[in-house]
Amino acid sequence: MRSLRIVVIIPAFNEENGVGEVIREIPTDIVSEIVVVNNASTDNTELIARQAGATVLREPVAGYGRACLKGIEYIKQIQPQPDVVVFLDADHSDYPEEISLLLKPIIEENADLVIGSRALGVKENGSMTPQQIFGNWLATRLLKLFYGVKFTDLGPFRAIRFSTLLQIDMQDKTYGWTVEMQLKVAKNGFRCTEVPVRYRKRIGFSKISGTVKGTILAGYKILTTIFKYL
Repeated sequence: MRSLRIVVIIPAFNEENGVGEVIREIPTDIVSEIVVVNNASTDNTELIARQAGATVLREPVAGYGRACLKGIEYIKQIQPQPDVVVFLDADHSDYPEEISLLLKPIIEENADLVIGSRALGVKENGSMTPQQIFGNWLATRLLKLFYGVKFTDLGPFRAIRFSTLLQIDMQDKTYGWTVEMQLKVAKNGFRCTEVPVRYRKRIGFSKISGTVKGTILAGYKILTTIFKYL
């Protein structure tokens, strides 16, 4: 694992309460660089991320996909380029120390994309809303129906070979990011798998599942993204 260059990208919008904890829990013995993309935050997210030791980029236009794309553009320029990119949320709902679980199938040459599945792992009570659980169930069923690939989750905690990430040419700038990655990997014949991960209540308030508007917009974008690439 130490022979691989692994970069973590963390999109962050107003996550001053969680981002520092996330960065400190990332295993630095296996991760080469931690990149936090400050996505139009109005709090101290950027300051706290820098103090915790991360490289901080700014994406002034809100959008989860936009933040991830900003991180990708940055790592395209660094040398040496990474072998694997890990995406991780800034709200402390995932367990950063489980990065090694996601890397294992890639290291063993069994996968190009590994999703950390909350559905297969242990979830803290209340960590996912009923609409999140149903949305994941529906989206993964549609992925199997239309793209012939079996997933149990659209979890944002994931690892992907950098070469694969470049080839699938990610485009979505908002809520369709995760499902776009999964369907493009399947559609292009790359190998994908899931590993069980733990999941806990996030620090702070969710901007997506925590509001009716956010839930509806996210669900609509995920569904339209699935049909877009048929």
